[in-house]
Amino acid sequence: MSDTQWRVTFEVFRQKSGQPVHYDDFPMDVNPDEYVLDVIERIWAFNDRSLTFRHACHHSTCGACGMRVNGVEKLTCITLLREVTRDGGKVRIEPLRNFPVLSDLVVDMSDFYLRLDETNFSQVAPLEDACLPFEKKQQVRPDGSFERLVDCLECGMCISACPIALTTPEYLGPGVLAAAQHAYLQTADPGLLSLVDSQDGVWRCHSAYECTAVCPSNVDPGWRIMDMRKNVLRYRIQKFFTR
Repeated sequence: MSDTQWRVTFEVFRQKSGQPVHYDDFPMDVNPDEYVLDVIERIWAFNDRSLTFRHACHHSTCGACGMRVNGVEKLTCITLLREVTRDGGKVRIEPLRNFPVLSDLVVDMSDFYLRLDETNFSQVAPLEDACLPFEKKQQVRPDGSFERLVDCLECGMCISACPIALTTPEYLGPGVLAAAQHAYLQTADPGLLSLVDSQDGVWRCHSAYECTAVCPSNVDPGWRIMDMRKNVLRYRIQKFFTR
């Protein structure tokens, strides 16, 4: 970390139950090599203990600290200040869009998780199926099987960035559709095709690819949605000719 010090004003979204939305300004002396989450934690620790936000791992694994930084979805634990502002500048911190705000920077993601459950998408896959070619099978469970996490962090940033989710609450959303595609590749379950083959499923997507642009772990939900459309059409054709 450099010895440089910047003076940066953080404009933080505030909303408590029954209170109007507003922004609080926090002028802070920061190092440009600090992460945005580091400064949010300092604001909470030394300026305002009522500030509410989520965080956990601090190394882009859990997805808990997803927020909008200057209007763009970011994992704040890996977003350097020098990437989003400069000396004398401002940084606006807001909660993810398209989710109900519970308090300040914390949103209610329960509907998203419930929809994920419908896909039977598992965040933990057998290592022999999920590991990269160069990885060794060293993660052994007590029963002798191997496990590892798959890529999706369930951070919700793809939904926040999606223009369709902004206008259509019934839309399954890029995270859920990507999970369905991932699960279908593993199981070939036609029930997954029925789940996404609807007006608020794969056909609602307008191919903006905003979801892919903000995904912090290269899941590429935009491509996965397009691939799921192909799977749906292929299944329809096969079903038509095998009646």
